Amino acid sequence: MRSRLVVIASFCLSAVLYAPLGCGATTSASEIIEQAELILWGKTLQGDFEMTVTTPTWERTLSIKVWMDRPKLSFIRVLGPAKERGIASLRIESQMWNYIPKIERTIKVPPSMMLQPWFGSDFTNDDLVKEGSFVTDYTHRLLEERSVNDSPAYVIELLPKPGAAVVWGKVLYSVRKADFLPLRIEYFDERAKLVRRLNYGTIRELGGRTIPTVWEMQPVEKKGNKTTIVVRSIVYNKPLDASIFTLVNLSRKNAGDH
Repeated sequence: MRSRLVVIASFCLSAVLYAPLGCGATTSASEIIEQAELILWGKTLQGDFEMTVTTPTWERTLSIKVWMDRPKLSFIRVLGPAKERGIASLRIESQMWNYIPKIERTIKVPPSMMLQPWFGSDFTNDDLVKEGSFVTDYTHRLLEERSVNDSPAYVIELLPKPGAAVVWGKVLYSVRKADFLPLRIEYFDERAKLVRRLNYGTIRELGGRTIPTVWEMQPVEKKGNKTTIVVRSIVYNKPLDASIFTLVNLSRKNAGDH
């Protein structure tokens, strides 16, 4: 009997070390984060998005098209309005470039600028092209279970791995317990001060899967400021033409399919 209890206790301890969701859990915090990211981004992605930047004094809306071949390639092109049409961003592994059609110039973005706003929005260059990875650049630990956006959720604490090229001191990533859908991401600086909050909402079927289709980023210290992304259409896991992710494509005058 004693040996049986020892075996059970050892099994539970192994489960806790592997997946801090309690004895009997089969999914680790790291696997939950990986699944949440895969649901949202897929292995490849192409889609049409609407981005609205709101401040206390003005508002503007951009129509953008996005292609991603994760984890190394990203491409974004602004389709409208006419004033901004043709603005584009390209990432190839750790390198990023922006194209500004007004001056017909391609500008390489240094690593120090990856956390700068993407063309005046509350999303950063890194947010839009996904250079940093919640899966590989951070450790993961289940912090608590609570209601987030009216849904039972796991709140997972992400801490940067030694040597990881990230600036956030901590990230709290909330996912819906039922299906691991992302619900909220909270970003903290190195002093554990909350800097901004990304809420995911309007969950519905799109692109052959259930995803949040409205993403709202709010900086904590800029009252009245927010940037809202609405997913209009999306296609997952379809092979993408390699010519999309090139500097030649970045500065194309006629921005058609890509």
